[in-house]
Amino acid sequence: MTDIAGWRVLVTAGGTREPIDPVRYIGNRSSGKMGNAIAADAAGRGAVVTLVTTMEPPEVTAEIVRVETAAEMAEAVWSRVPEQDVVVMAAAVADFRPAEAHTMKLSRSDGPPLIVLEPAPDILAGVVERNQGAFLVGFAAETGSLDRAIEKAASKGVDVLIANDVLADGSGFGTVTNQVTVVMPDGSTDPWPLVSKAEVASRLWDLVADLRSSQG
Repeated sequence: MTDIAGWRVLVTAGGTREPIDPVRYIGNRSSGKMGNAIAADAAGRGAVVTLVTTMEPPEVTAEIVRVETAAEMAEAVWSRVPEQDVVVMAAAVADFRPAEAHTMKLSRSDGPPLIVLEPAPDILAGVVERNQGAFLVGFAAETGSLDRAIEKAASKGVDVLIANDVLADGSGFGTVTNQVTVVMPDGSTDPWPLVSKAEVASRLWDLVADLRSSQG
C-alpha cells in the first residue's frame, strides 16, 4: 500500500532507562515491539521513517536513532519533529527519574539508598509545542480502566490516542499480540480485537491516512 508514501514519519519505541548508578536504573517492561511494527509498516508503505528507540530496531529502511534515557529521547525527538508530518509516540517513557545519578556503584553494605525522584521531560508536550501541524498519535499503557487514557486524549493535544490494558491476556509488554482501544480527543472510543502487533500497526496507518485525509 502506498497511501502514506512520501510522508515524513517519526516513531518512538521501547522503554527508557533512568540511571541510579552505573549498573542500576529505573525502567519498565516495554519491549519496543509495537513501535518497531509501526515503523516497519510505515516504511513498507513508502514513508520516510525516523525511529527513535531504546531497543534493537527492526531491519527496516529508516533513520535509526538509539537512545537510553527520557532526556536523550526528548532531545532526539524535539530536534527532528519540526520536519515531520506524523509523530507516533509508542515508547514507554519514564514519568520520573532519579534526581541524582551516582557516578560510582552504590554498595549494599551502605544500606538502602534514598532515591529522590524528579519529573522526566514530557516529550509529548514538547512535540505539540514544536510542531502543531504534525499529526500526533499518542500511546497509553494502562492497568484496568482506560479512564486516564480518555483524559489524556482530551488534554495532551493528540489527534488520536492508542490505549491498552497491559494486564489483559495477550496485551502486555513483550507479547506479539495486542488488544488496543482507539481514543479520540472528544472521548469516543473504538476497541479493536486482539490481533498481532503487525496488524495493529497496519490498522493504525489505515486510520491515520483516513483521518489526515478528512482533515484536508
